[in-house]
Amino acid sequence: MERKKEITKLVNVLRRTARMAQQAGWTGNDDDAAAFSVEQYNRVLARLSDLEEGTASIFEPLSSDASLSVVALACRQLAAYYEDDVRSGHGWGRVYGAAFDSDSFKDFWRQSARDVEDLGEFIRENIEAWAHRRTHHSRDDDAEEEQADKDRQENGSS
Repeated sequence: MERKKEITKLVNVLRRTARMAQQAGWTGNDDDAAAFSVEQYNRVLARLSDLEEGTASIFEPLSSDASLSVVALACRQLAAYYEDDVRSGHGWGRVYGAAFDSDSFKDFWRQSARDVEDLGEFIRENIEAWAHRRTHHSRDDDAEEEQADKDRQENGSS
């Protein structure tokens, strides 16, 4: 498998593992979930270390008794380390223009918005453009309405 594609897939596993660990911690399903999450993190870390030597010097495997909160944190930090590598063509780059194109938003939703955190980030990144677009369209609508009123008055008074 191509290196970049494999890293992207491994980062996706880390993100999902972080979410799963956090949710399992909230619901109290700690026992099996913690053991599985630690093993999953350690396998992904080992593979990323094989693909890129520097990873092993920065990140360490988790101990078998690590809590779900620690697993979630470790997964997110390791995923963040590779964010720049997977961003081009993946991640938030693919949602550019989604505020104006419903198909882009649907694509984004299917691929990325699996939790509230992603949706919140998407909203924060686009709110300014949405507000600008709304303000701009409101002004245009007001100007069109004023022009229509003037036209009606001129036609009615002729």
